[in-house]
Amino acid sequence: MTTLDLIQRLVQFNTVSRDTNLPLIEYVATYLDGFGIESHQVTSDDGKKSNLYASIGPEESGGGVLSGHTDVVPVDGQD
Repeated sequence: MTTLDLIQRLVQFNTVSRDTNLPLIEYVATYLDGFGIESHQVTSDDGKKSNLYASIGPEESGGGVLSGHTDVVPVDGQD
């Protein structure tokens, strides 16, 4: 899969903030697992949303963090 293929797949997920993000989170977790990268999901109390945490490399001081979000703001009723 090329980078473009992956991006095209990711943007196909419906991640409007009022809806669940679980299909995207599960896809990314499975994708990472294919590279031997463990991840951990933290699901909301209502079970509709989840955060995903994954670490790559040694666990020592001086590392970096990549942080992002999976939702988009709905545009209903906007021009």
